[in-house]
Amino acid sequence: MSEVQDHLKKGLAILFIGFNPSLRSGEVGHHYANPRNRFWKILYESGLTDRLYRPDEDHDLLEIGYGFTNIVSRPTRGAEDILPEEYATGRQQLREKLKTYQPQIACFVGKGVYLQYSQKAKASWGFQKEPIVEGIREFVAPSSSSLVRMPVDDIIDIYRHLSIEQ
Repeated sequence: MSEVQDHLKKGLAILFIGFNPSLRSGEVGHHYANPRNRFWKILYESGLTDRLYRPDEDHDLLEIGYGFTNIVSRPTRGAEDILPEEYATGRQQLREKLKTYQPQIACFVGKGVYLQYSQKAKASWGFQKEPIVEGIREFVAPSSSSLVRMPVDDIIDIYRHLSIEQ
């Protein structure tokens, strides 16, 4: 199974950062492709996109300033299958990507992703006070996985705070 290509360019408004691709994403080569993942619905219903995109349109979001990457590139069934050494390597690679591409906002799709990246013990939803990479605003959002027990409307409300103007 191949890795899902990052969608990056300099100066993105928002770079969405996940744990790693699902097996389904690895099969089809697109981000958030598992049919049970609510990512595309959350983007649309929070007002971040003007229509409901499909996973196979992930590259098109570069045109509106949104990019995609993961802390670990290897597709797995779940985040629990990611090895500690993969996180260590991914953490360093992610910092380099952020320094190179300089998105305005790094949005971590899942608190666990942010904690792995930052090596902090805890984080709150929303914008973080002290960025790891200077000049990049960090936003922690709930995971879009259907396994998350938080009501989807509450998740959408958190994503509504993901704005460049704030």
